[in-house]
Amino acid sequence: MSPRLATVLLSACAVLALAGCGAGATRTAVTRTATSGPRTVAVRASATSASKRAAASRATPPPPSYPRVLTAALGSSPTTFVPAVSWRGETAVWISRSPSGVALLSFDQRLVELRLHSGTVDAGGSGWRFGPAVLGAELGRLVAAFNGGFKFSTGAGGFESNGRLGAPLRNGLGSIVTYTNGRTDIGSWNQGVPAAGTPVASVRQNLNLLIKNGTAAASLDCISCWGATLGGVSDPARSALGITADGHLVWAGGEHLTPSELAAALLGAGVVRAVELDINPEWVAGYLYGHRRGVGPLAPVPVVPGQNGVPGYFLAPYSRDFFTVEAR
Repeated sequence: MSPRLATVLLSACAVLALAGCGAGATRTAVTRTATSGPRTVAVRASATSASKRAAASRATPPPPSYPRVLTAALGSSPTTFVPAVSWRGETAVWISRSPSGVALLSFDQRLVELRLHSGTVDAGGSGWRFGPAVLGAELGRLVAAFNGGFKFSTGAGGFESNGRLGAPLRNGLGSIVTYTNGRTDIGSWNQGVPAAGTPVASVRQNLNLLIKNGTAAASLDCISCWGATLGGVSDPARSALGITADGHLVWAGGEHLTPSELAAALLGAGVVRAVELDINPEWVAGYLYGHRRGVGPLAPVPVVPGQNGVPGYFLAPYSRDFFTVEAR
């Protein structure tokens, strides 16, 4: 819309508003006050207030009943954190993309919560609370999804969901712990998490903490300490999940990252504790989901520019465990 056209339309709206509210209210006041006195003034004031409330309601429609992906999330150009998803009129997710190719999502846990899904192979089997595809009621509130940790066969960590073990939990390992109240925390198992007396819904462990107490791990220069890379490269696709001091969850991923670069990106976002998740191109992917005005299938929006991606976008059965983020 051109500035000139916008000015014309605003002027027209102002004229219409004046003609419909100001002039009409004045005419009614003159006519009725002369015949009915103070009682009519009170009635008129009440009617005017009701009209204003109705007009405000028409001017500000209620927020949609589904999470809404915002325009800033659809690009691929570098940007500092900008709103990416709104829910109930508030920003639930922010997105950032660095010139070096690191993408970050910051989640407000007041508005969203994390879910740990089992895959068909890891953890395998049936009967998990959240299985190898996003289904049913979760689809209507799906905000985002991203990869889980290493294959269980590497022995790098454990998996528990609703009291059922997929892989044994080990003391001291970096753990993503979601409680039954919907809040998630990150820390070393039995050395910070879980919180005493708070029922646990799920746990995903992967290696030692990448970031602890706001400081990157001392072993970042040991590339092999952070997983076997395809072709032995130092900077394959990598991902991680961290938490800030005020409780925001931050997912970071990129197609070419060393452990140091991944940690630096998270520290730059204010993360104080973090767990490295999966690495290598076939297993690192993050998506936001457009809801097409609440009609039709979801529209996956890739988060990492040029990411290899996951077949089915986590909406079809997938072999590996993964996380979803759902609106509360």
